[in-house]
Amino acid sequence: MSSSDRRTFLTLLAALPAAACGFTPAYGPGGPAAGLQGQVRADDPSDKAGFDFVGRIEERLGPPQGAKYRLSYRIETSTKGIAITPENVTTRYNVDGSVAYALHDASGKVVTEGKVSSFTSYSATGSTVATLAVQADAETRLMRILADDIVTRLIGSAGAWNK
Repeated sequence: MSSSDRRTFLTLLAALPAAACGFTPAYGPGGPAAGLQGQVRADDPSDKAGFDFVGRIEERLGPPQGAKYRLSYRIETSTKGIAITPENVTTRYNVDGSVAYALHDASGKVVTEGKVSSFTSYSATGSTVATLAVQADAETRLMRILADDIVTRLIGSAGAWNK
């Protein structure tokens, strides 16, 4: 058996278990998340964290165009010092965040809901301006992480509610 024949055979052999279990790509034709693009409208943001969060949702699921679903959410964040010098100066912070969300259909019925949480960190060893910049960046990264987690959950559960 030549090398290319062996590779083809091994590739087909590796794909066999996925084909046997009924695997369907989420966005593929007939997939559970097919048609989800542009169909989710997040509630309007009321602050920068909400703006970053909704921006990432729309980046991942597309801007809403005649959306069939409304995503309501509640963002909670807190910042705590995690590295303190002997002189009692905090040099590193964690930004903890969570988002409780609910996806509503056109009638207002909740089709799926949940809560996600994560954290990011930033260093406060630079100037005041640099510290403010990295703090804002950490908060933006956190909202992107939380939005990505929610989109993943929506895609994963779409087979149960996206008809």
